[in-house]
Amino acid sequence: MTSTLRACIASIARHRWLWCLGVLIWAVVLFNLSSRSTLPKGPDIPYQDKVLHFLYFSGGGFCFALAFFYRQVPQKPRWVWWLAGTAFGICVGALDEFHQTFTPGRSGNDLGDLLADLTGAGAGALVAWTLLAWFRRAEKRG
Repeated sequence: MTSTLRACIASIARHRWLWCLGVLIWAVVLFNLSSRSTLPKGPDIPYQDKVLHFLYFSGGGFCFALAFFYRQVPQKPRWVWWLAGTAFGICVGALDEFHQTFTPGRSGNDLGDLLADLTGAGAGALVAWTLLAWFRRAEKRG
């Protein structure tokens, strides 16, 4: 990656409001998806629902971690980011599962979905930590 492109990405990433907006948009989309009685059917893949929960919550955990930890120098340890992302996944995932119990056609309170949510959010936070550490090392090298 060229230094100009890296500097451009780092400049955009420095805006905390961008990551907060990302979390907000992510939460609004999640609420809207959870309010639907049926969701579009995709290909029949084993555990597709859990994979989708993991992937979606990894995006939320990524944005959440960057919104709260990006500006902290020195960077918090990796386990703090993971713990914050996992806590985010537990809280939002539990609220989402509870919300689904009031949506006709949805079951909610699925422990497997909650597990996918919290592991996805924790993984997203770890990816955010890794990318930020990589960018900061690259900035120091020049």
